[in-house]
Amino acid sequence: MKLYAMSVRRWWVLVPAVLALMMVTWLIGASPVPVPSMLGGGGLAQIKHFVPVIVSVAAMYCLDRRMMEAELTAVVPVRSLDRAAVSAGAVLLLATTPAIGLDVARNTLLILALALVVRRIANEATAVAAGLLYIIANVMLGQPPDPLGHRLGSWWALPLYPAGSIPALVFVAALFAGALAWGLAPRSRTR
Repeated sequence: MKLYAMSVRRWWVLVPAVLALMMVTWLIGASPVPVPSMLGGGGLAQIKHFVPVIVSVAAMYCLDRRMMEAELTAVVPVRSLDRAAVSAGAVLLLATTPAIGLDVARNTLLILALALVVRRIANEATAVAAGLLYIIANVMLGQPPDPLGHRLGSWWALPLYPAGSIPALVFVAALFAGALAWGLAPRSRTR
């Protein structure tokens, strides 16, 4: 099974993805990107809001690679290896928090949780697109201008919460745990 996890599923891809996330965030994460706002005017979003999609793409790439014959005859269910690999990726991501910031780690776990749930309902490509669309929707709709012209995050725009928000981190951790349990559960045999 170790050979299957390394050569077919290629879970080692998560490590370079987390390192790429760390480098991009560290080097240019605070750079502003102009974005339109559906609530009037335009705004600026930092690149670090869009970087979490890198890890989601890597995880969905690994989950998409499978050999059904080998998985059906495996002694250890492959989904348990998948859970372990995604959990190890999350631990690695949280270990890089001093370099990338708690908000980027939280947002990456949130996008990964969303991708796992959407993957269970649809497929891997849709899961990656859903994560990116969620980020774009938060940036476009989640920052209404206040009367002084400053941009404030809406209560529902979780990726825009400040880095030190402990309630947001606890909520995302609970979502990730639920997505890990439900999103990687066995699918029905009719698909």
